[in-house]
Amino acid sequence: MSLNELPGAELILPGLEDLYNGETSTVEALLVAIAATRLTEAGLDVPKDRLTLEPELTLYALLQNERDDAYLYYNALLNRLNSFCNALELSYEYKPRPIAD
Repeated sequence: MSLNELPGAELILPGLEDLYNGETSTVEALLVAIAATRLTEAGLDVPKDRLTLEPELTLYALLQNERDDAYLYYNALLNRLNSFCNALELSYEYKPRPIAD
C-alpha cells in the first residue's frame, strides 16, 4: 500500500515535505509536528530538529487568524491526522515479514 492511499495523506505528506524544506508553520507541517512521535514509531522519517514547540497551540492560533470556524476545522484536521496515523500503524504493523528457515 502506498502512503498516498492512506486517509489524510493529502495533509501529512505535504507537511513532511514542508518540514524538510524548512517551512515549519504551515497547517500541514504543524499536523506532522503534533504526531511526530507516533509517525516516527510507525516508520516515517520525521525531521525532529525542525518541529515547532507547542504545535497544537500554534495550529489553533493560525486557524483562528484564517477562519471563522477555527474550532471545527481544528478538530476535523486532528481527525484526519488520527486517521492517517491509524492506517499507517496498521500497514506498518501488518507488513508481511520474511519467514525464517
